[in-house]
Amino acid sequence: MNTTANLTAFDRATDPVFQILSREQAIRIVDFHADEELQARIEDLARKANEGELTDDERSEYAGYAQANKFIAVLQAKARRVLACQADS
Repeated sequence: MNTTANLTAFDRATDPVFQILSREQAIRIVDFHADEELQARIEDLARKANEGELTDDERSEYAGYAQANKFIAVLQAKARRVLACQADS
């Protein structure tokens, strides 16, 4: 798979959505963090994963959190770019 083409296509498809965001909304995305309860659950699952103690259900749950984390990281990176472009304008 051509990673550059994939990222270019992803950006082309998602950039218009980010142009809808206000500066305040972009800042809220950048500043987003899991609440303490969720963070504790993820840390517990990570510990169990490192020790090889996850049940099948926990493994699926942990994979879901990992997928969500990647998605949120992408959103935050794109929101940072929007803010940087707004600052340059």
